[in-house]
Amino acid sequence: MWRPCMRLCATVRAVADRANVFRCGKTGGKMIQAGLVGMGWWGERLLEAAAGSTKIKFFHAVSPRPDVRAVVAGKHGLQLSPDIATMLRNPAVQAVVLATPHSIHRAQIEEVARAGKPVFCEKPFTLTRADAVAAVAACKTAGVVLALGHNRRFLPALTEIHKILVAGTLGKLLHVEAHLSNQNSGVNFSPWRYEENESPAGGLTGTGVHMLDCFVNLLGPVARVTTQLVSWKPSPGALDSLSVLLIFRNGMSGTLAMVRATPVVWRLHLFGTDANIENHDETELVLRRGDQKPERRSLPAVDTLALELDAFADAVAARAPYPIPTAQMIDTVAVFEAITRSVAAGGRTMEVEG
Repeated sequence: MWRPCMRLCATVRAVADRANVFRCGKTGGKMIQAGLVGMGWWGERLLEAAAGSTKIKFFHAVSPRPDVRAVVAGKHGLQLSPDIATMLRNPAVQAVVLATPHSIHRAQIEEVARAGKPVFCEKPFTLTRADAVAAVAACKTAGVVLALGHNRRFLPALTEIHKILVAGTLGKLLHVEAHLSNQNSGVNFSPWRYEENESPAGGLTGTGVHMLDCFVNLLGPVARVTTQLVSWKPSPGALDSLSVLLIFRNGMSGTLAMVRATPVVWRLHLFGTDANIENHDETELVLRRGDQKPERRSLPAVDTLALELDAFADAVAARAPYPIPTAQMIDTVAVFEAITRSVAAGGRTMEVEG
């Protein structure tokens, strides 16, 4: 059996004991006072996730929709602004979280960086590699923290898989399979989420990009992709499936699939010459080695949204760097963009830039 991972234990303790006293950073150990841009479905999820935090508090929010502002702001006790520029002029706003349409992420990140404030951006980071590079550069020039909302990074199972890979338990890595579907095609989202320029390539922006982040984090950059998008009905209420074949720069092969109209499925399976490791339903791990009996573990469910926001607060306060390096942010967008170009070209193989 493999031993429990120290990093895993630390993650679980962080969830179980959110009331620990801070170590002092740039904010003197005080709670980060944050502004939220975007008060739709996901923005409210972030508000709820931060409600129990001792590290970050939302007190100011931006939304162009008066009806949304009145209901959500009243529920969470928020100060309101109709636009981001007004909020950025508030000196009490120490950091900004973006939960906005994908196509405007770069411009908003640059605007926040120019104001000298740390920024957390929801996934997908941007829709093109060029925009990702520009957003990273803006934050580097301004000297502000840049964080990205790939909340699955904080799953204990992925921490354990990373440990197993570092230990070389799987031997030479050969292949990875992944599937992430979430039955969101029937959800009544804001209209922009159904627009092709905001959500290209089936379920890629909603679910697939999470697995791309896992791939880049665990296995490194991708070299090229080939796709197949099958669509029975467009959005809203989309009925489609997206399949992706990948070749990594290290020579590994991979497959990724997502279906927007089926019940939730999370599955990540890595194959090596000595063993393979499978994670399903986010919390279950199965390690198979030769003729040995499969080793099974159930890991704790955690609030990944709360963990990522606390990690952002830690980075702002200089307690710890945010766990997603900017180079990986760019690499994930690069493969994302290659997939969208492949889909637009009828499935033709595309090289990944960078």
